Amino acid sequence: MQYAALLYFDETSWYSASPAEREQAIAAHDSFTARAAELGVTITGGEALTTTDAATTFRRRGDDISVTDGPFAETAEQLGGFYILDADDLDQVLRLVKHLPEYTIEIRPIDPNPGG
Repeated sequence: MQYAALLYFDETSWYSASPAEREQAIAAHDSFTARAAELGVTITGGEALTTTDAATTFRRRGDDISVTDGPFAETAEQLGGFYILDADDLDQVLRLVKHLPEYTIEIRPIDPNPGG
């Protein structure tokens, strides 16, 4: 089954982090990748996202459309990146994501049959 692991954190913390702190976070992602292979989880995709000041939000409610700069809502944590994981089950994903840096991680199964 495929899962999306959505990584939320305070994006300003990255820019205020020391070089050593940044290296530590990158090392945690490298460890996560290595641990995925050990646990039999395949990472099929994933990316870091740009900051929310580069985001555009598109909303449609019936015939009303609005396009605004920035994220949907002001929050302390922002979506900063994601992984797409092919794993046996949620427990396997939970064992893996504990190797990432201190994020709030939303894990959602990917619908194998959207719209049908």
